[in-house]
Amino acid sequence: MPLPRVPHLRLPAGALLAVACLAGPVCAPADASPADTSSAHTASTGADRDHTLHKQLDQLVHAPDGPPGVIAVLQRGDESRIVRAGVADLDSGRPVEPTDHMRIASTAKAFSGAVALRLVDRGALGLDDTIGRRLPELPKAWHAVSLRQLLQHTSGLPDYSRSPEFGRIITADPHHRFDSRRLLDFVAGEPLLFRPGSRYQYSNSDNIAVALMAEAVTGRRYEQLLRRIVDRPLGLHRTSLPQGFEMPEPYMHGYDVQPSAAPEDVSELIGASGVWASGGIVSTPKDMTRFIRGYASGALISPSTLHEQRRWIDGASEPAGPGKNKVGAAIFRYATRCGVVLGHTGNTPGYTQLIAATPDGSRSLTFSLTTQVNQASKPQLLKKLREVEENFVCALLRD
Repeated sequence: MPLPRVPHLRLPAGALLAVACLAGPVCAPADASPADTSSAHTASTGADRDHTLHKQLDQLVHAPDGPPGVIAVLQRGDESRIVRAGVADLDSGRPVEPTDHMRIASTAKAFSGAVALRLVDRGALGLDDTIGRRLPELPKAWHAVSLRQLLQHTSGLPDYSRSPEFGRIITADPHHRFDSRRLLDFVAGEPLLFRPGSRYQYSNSDNIAVALMAEAVTGRRYEQLLRRIVDRPLGLHRTSLPQGFEMPEPYMHGYDVQPSAAPEDVSELIGASGVWASGGIVSTPKDMTRFIRGYASGALISPSTLHEQRRWIDGASEPAGPGKNKVGAAIFRYATRCGVVLGHTGNTPGYTQLIAATPDGSRSLTFSLTTQVNQASKPQLLKKLREVEENFVCALLRD
């Protein structure tokens, strides 16, 4: 159901609440050794594959409701390939770069998972710890919900971002500064949607509660925990969790794209305070590559915690990722025709994201679009996007 119109923008509820390209073919190394070109046949085959991949991105860019820009970073060991189409900024026409900032949308949920699982490893938190034990100030009706259920989206918590009052506030003032630690107040009077653990339902409330649990057991702010136990160990130098709406330079401009109108820049439409641990992080393709390789492989946690992270149940990310989706603890399993990768997706006004890596972290893919694509707003484009993402996974896994 569409929200009331913000001036000059049509903002579907799924788009706003998921809180929720001029350049020719490019294939360049990013902080990595060049591809092996010792054989003319190998070089020719590689060039053909890159041309095919770029053609698919170009088709996305030229779709009537497609993104002005798209960039994919494929990394195998120390070797990276960048495939991109379109532009980062329609005004300047400059190409998208792997060091451009972007809103990472719900892939930020994997970061809150990383924080929580590191605290589990340290014994500060337990996967069976409940809201009642760690956050007793939250509604009593929610007290039986466990950390594991929050991370797997089987909690039954009502989604605060679908609250009519939240929608009214953000529609009237998209730059409204929320108290991020009180976002669950919007649904505090509501019961659980179902018995905890009985089924899967994606909810932005889950990762807000995860962050609050992390703060409760450490006495530190979530932003500080992110920097200390995730960003620094993985070498993420351009990743932040802001409160405001401004984007750091340089950045990929995100656009609202409708077939009947010119693309409208929505990069700074909404502030991050209203999505916080559920989708407020700003990062770059380069940093996201580092993150997903470390997170998917278990580089931050012990083998026993990694085993718990990979207890798969049926459930798709939002938007759905390539292939058949299953969900673990703040990570999804994407079983494609060419093999399995682990990761997360996300969408928010102006941006759509996929981050994925092989279970050992040796190969990874980040895939970023500069418009929002989801089942509610652009089902046909999402279908095409998932096909292209699967083709890129196949290119990543191909020997």
